[in-house]
Parts: sequence; structure tokens; C-alpha cells
Amino acid sequence: MSVVIVGGNERMVCQYMDICKNHGCKAKVYVKERKMGVPDLLILFTNTVSHKMVISAVGEAKKNRIPVARTHSASSAALHRLLQDHVGQARHA
Repeated sequence: MSVVIVGGNERMVCQYMDICKNHGCKAKVYVKERKMGVPDLLILFTNTVSHKMVISAVGEAKKNRIPVARTHSASSAALHRLLQDHVGQARHA
């Protein structure tokens, strides 16, 4: 499963990628605005990104029918919870 993370803390990018890898996902992390491609899941850390960036990312996700998971916290625990919920659902579907 491919995952794009929008937002978060710059110093935690490697940790985010390791967490995704441990859940069997390939990850790209964008703490600043960029084109995100077409992943299987978009994760938004809403506390660390601008409203404009959230609107842009969600618009791209809707256009490409990409599921969006949002969390206010940019912590590793929050990422673990999101991946457990969404990767587990994808495996059972």
C-alpha cells in the first residue's frame, strides 16, 4: 500500500517513513506543499499544515478517489493508529 503524509514535523520524517514501512506501506512525506501523486491513502496531520494546503490536498484526493485520513496530532502514536485502522481494513477488504 502506498501512503502520502501531508504535514507533520520535519525532524520526524524518517520516523514516519519507518512506521509506515513497519506496517507494510511505502510512504512519501510532504511537510510543505507539493503534488502528491496517486497513493492508496492520504494522511493529513491537520495541526501542522495550513488550511490552504489541507483544501488543496483534499481536493486532489477527491479528484483521484483517494481515501483521506485526518488527525490533529502529528505524533508517531497517531500515525500508528491511523495505519492500523486503514491498512487493516485494506487487508480485510
